[in-house]
Amino acid sequence: MLARAPAAYRSARILDQLDPAHDTLHAPFDGESGIILADTAGDHYLVADAIALGQPLAVLLPLDDSFHVRADAALRLHRRLSGRLAGPIPRALALTPRHRVRLVRMVRAFDGRSSDASYREIAAVLFRTPRQSATEWKTSSIRAQTIRLVRDAQKMMLGGYLQLLAGR
Repeated sequence: MLARAPAAYRSARILDQLDPAHDTLHAPFDGESGIILADTAGDHYLVADAIALGQPLAVLLPLDDSFHVRADAALRLHRRLSGRLAGPIPRALALTPRHRVRLVRMVRAFDGRSSDASYREIAAVLFRTPRQSATEWKTSSIRAQTIRLVRDAQKMMLGGYLQLLAGR
């Protein structure tokens, strides 16, 4: 979160690098205005309510469970504003290829279940496995995985996505 820097911080930077026509996109973040600062290594998402370009700014970091992730993100921003490469996004916020595949499967499984598809039908689409007998299906690891995908997608929809966004 960007805020006007207190007067005691005389050396606070002014974000003169921001060009609203090219580099930034103003968008709402939970009712507050924000800036998305494009970066090839990963964009910077800044909550910037009631600030003006040209004024000295400070970064506010709440002392919460995500402090370490926010501090890493603030250091990336500082490097970018100093004219250096920002570096990769904090590891806690980066999705591994495996995690990305699982999230896509979760969405597809949830979509199937919401359309009244059976777990067996969902598994056939997601995993392209040959049809199993009822006995084989009952003890199948694919069945258990499909049920977990639907269950985890439901949790994600009911607020679990916030943990994902917080890097957990």
